[in-house]
Amino acid sequence: MLAVESKVASTNAADSPNANQNRSWKQIVEPVEPFLLAVSQQLIRQVNDFDPQIVPYAQYALNGGGKHLRPTIVALSAGTLGEITDAHVTAAVIIEMVHLATLVHDDVMDEAEIRRDRPTLAANWGNEIAVLFGDCLFAQALKLAAGFPTPEVCRTVAMATNTVCSGEILQTQHRRKFPISRREYFRVIEMKTGELFTLSCDLAAFLSGATPKRRNALREFGAAFGIAYQVYDDCVDLFGSEASAGKSLGTDLAKGKLTWPVLLAWERATVADRTRLEQMVENWQPENLPAVNELLARYETFEPSQAVIARYLEEARRALRALPESGGRAGLLGLADFLAQQSGALAVCI
Repeated sequence: MLAVESKVASTNAADSPNANQNRSWKQIVEPVEPFLLAVSQQLIRQVNDFDPQIVPYAQYALNGGGKHLRPTIVALSAGTLGEITDAHVTAAVIIEMVHLATLVHDDVMDEAEIRRDRPTLAANWGNEIAVLFGDCLFAQALKLAAGFPTPEVCRTVAMATNTVCSGEILQTQHRRKFPISRREYFRVIEMKTGELFTLSCDLAAFLSGATPKRRNALREFGAAFGIAYQVYDDCVDLFGSEASAGKSLGTDLAKGKLTWPVLLAWERATVADRTRLEQMVENWQPENLPAVNELLARYETFEPSQAVIARYLEEARRALRALPESGGRAGLLGLADFLAQQSGALAVCI
């Protein structure tokens, strides 16, 4: 049995975003560190399930670090309902493997050379190997899911994976194609990003035997938090600093991805500026970024983008009101506060 439940104990948790300001990521994950360690160890053990000649790729992909945000959400969601078990660890491993598979494929499509401060799998071994190994990761995740005594887990994971990949396809279809409606933009990010956050909450609730009401509340939290997270990521690519982001800025524009601030600028712009923005995105060069940023500033896109993040984070907090006070619930509220804090910190970069 995991030694997590003793740390995720009952705690009074306010619904206000001001309840715990200036949280660090370490404070968020400290109560579930034993769980995250178990997830990391099980991910490493997955390497042995691959063909010996494929092991180097598996070791590289599965030992890449990262914050393990989705496993953290699994643990905190389970902590809202009681005991955290080894089944939750396996669910978190499955979700993380699906997430890693999408990253491997994303790096191929985006021709990315760096991921988490090191060469991507595609940069090391080429696109063909990367695509096929990403497929192997998807398959391994489904194999683990099929190991549960109920088909519900495998079915849920397969449906979520289908949704994520469909969202990626829709986003690819929309590249460099103005205009995209707000409804279509949010539909895409709910599918490609929000779905795995929703799955993290949903599987945790299912494995904890949650009532339909509580399971739905956690699903609503995951969906809203996931959308807020993606809009924040959109903003980092345009309003952040390379030092804090840990990557080059403007990478979404370089690939023709029409993110929320860009769409908002297009909506507000004059006909002449719309045409200018379209031409810069269509014929992208890195030196176009200052001109795009000038348009984003002229049409005041930063504060409305922050407001969207805040709105979805409030929706996420509201969903948690259906759950009893607990350490897990407090942790999820803290996670929403942390993202709000990170979002607000972008203001110093512009």
